[in-house]
Amino acid sequence: MSGEDSEDGDPAERRSPTIYDVAEAAGVSPSTVSRAFSRPGRVNARTAERIRDVAHDLGYRVVPLARALPVGRTSMLALVVADATNPFHFDIIRGAQDAATKAGYTVLLADTRESDLVERQALERTLPMVEGIVLASSRMSDSTIRVTAKQRPMVVLNRVVTGVPSVVTDISSGARRAIDHLRGLGHDRFTYVAGPEASWTDGMRWRELREAARGAGPKVRRIGPFPPTLEGGVEAGRALRREPTSAVVAYNDLLAIGLMGELIGHGHRVPDDFSVIGFDDIFGAQLVTPGLTTVAAPLYQVGSTAVGHLLAVLNGARPQTETPLVVPTSLIRRRSTGPHGTDPVA
Repeated sequence: MSGEDSEDGDPAERRSPTIYDVAEAAGVSPSTVSRAFSRPGRVNARTAERIRDVAHDLGYRVVPLARALPVGRTSMLALVVADATNPFHFDIIRGAQDAATKAGYTVLLADTRESDLVERQALERTLPMVEGIVLASSRMSDSTIRVTAKQRPMVVLNRVVTGVPSVVTDISSGARRAIDHLRGLGHDRFTYVAGPEASWTDGMRWRELREAARGAGPKVRRIGPFPPTLEGGVEAGRALRREPTSAVVAYNDLLAIGLMGELIGHGHRVPDDFSVIGFDDIFGAQLVTPGLTTVAAPLYQVGSTAVGHLLAVLNGARPQTETPLVVPTSLIRRRSTGPHGTDPVA
């Protein structure tokens, strides 16, 4: 009789497998097994997959709650956002909630505060409780996202990750509309105010703005990165005043609004001295003075589309991983942009 059997020798009474059992069977150290579940981005993807397979075969569970779930059906979805206080996420959350509620699901919201570490921790804690994940504006690496997507069905928003379904806005069309608008107003130079360094959307917006300005278009430059907040906009405004251009395109509306406040507070006029364009058309973009010209995205549709696709996958549909689902953008013209006059003075 094995020393690990219970006194009556019933195999059903044997102890539950431990992390050390998984490590021995997978041929790795216990610390590697721990990282594979708690910090998957720090473990080779193939190794992490082998560890999960071994753990499954042995009946090992990371979180005891997972064994209590009724055959994996919880009717809960996770929506992970970078900053729940950013108005950009308001309509995404509402669209996701409405689509989930209509299908009989509840949305568990996680706010990662623009931190890839907090994001990984939030996913680690919520994975056992949900059937699928909508990951909005992720700051994690592509490899970490792919590893997580192997554990639960996932849809990524505002980013393209190979092998994972995604929903994005039409950044190319939006950038062209912004540049064409500035060109039509006579601006020949503009500054792009960059957002978070780890943001996929930021990199794509800068790339598409440069592409749209090629040839006879305005000359472009980039400053930043800056936090995608009002405070980040104030910091960007200070940098712009040192090296001004007649027009500005900001990573998002919050940056644009903070930047306008900084410029106006130091005696500059918008749009007479600086024309300013944002992205997203968040709540409040039409309430500031002057109203903000912005590249608008149907954010409610982004959230509802993501949940709709996730639910289809949960019901047996094949995930669309070859190309992202693209939602259209439009330029909303307000009073923060105007004809180019003389070059602004710092």
